[in-house]
Amino acid sequence: MAAAASQYGIDLPDRELACAPIHSPVGQAYLGAMRAAINCALANRQIITHLVREAFEEIFSQAELPLLYDVSHSTCKVEEHAVDGKKMRLFVHRKGATRAFGPGHETVPEFFREVGQPVLIGGTMGTASYILSGTTKGTDLAFGSACHGAGRSMSRHQALRQWRGAEVVRNLAGHGVLIRSRSMRGVAEEAPGAYKDVSAVVEAADHAGLARTVARLEPVICIKG
Repeated sequence: MAAAASQYGIDLPDRELACAPIHSPVGQAYLGAMRAAINCALANRQIITHLVREAFEEIFSQAELPLLYDVSHSTCKVEEHAVDGKKMRLFVHRKGATRAFGPGHETVPEFFREVGQPVLIGGTMGTASYILSGTTKGTDLAFGSACHGAGRSMSRHQALRQWRGAEVVRNLAGHGVLIRSRSMRGVAEEAPGAYKDVSAVVEAADHAGLARTVARLEPVICIKG
């Protein structure tokens, strides 16, 4: 796309904004690959949910694990939004973000429509996660989008230089958080200190009106695949 942009007369202010017309060959190839990835993620979450239920049934024969909400992020979807007071059909690409439509929006599942779309912001293994709900203001400000996490403050390579997986597991155990993982390298890469302060990120999203804070969830167990 970086190469294609110049061919279509698009002046990129930043290489990270590489793009191409959606109906161009590269634009269509990208959209097809994105949709295939979304389908893969949806199927993968269904499989994980099924396997988790099977594991619980082995220990608790009467266990029920109903799905509360399933949400995708980092997607590209066709939507209608107002641009300069005019409704337009847009391809909204949410990178590091998720949908957060406000109350009454027709695409929000009926069960949540009165309060707005649920927004799930996951923390790290050692920090809180949050549930928020979309707002009408956020729909106007950011095409109905909110962040889906705090985001990294350092790369995985940097995290590996700073922490050891076993050390992270011990430290979190001291705070009452149980970690299970096949890879200590993966634990080190995902060390809580490698991420931004999720509470500050959520507070900023709430203050900006992108989404409204509903609940704060403390981790107890973290299983890394």
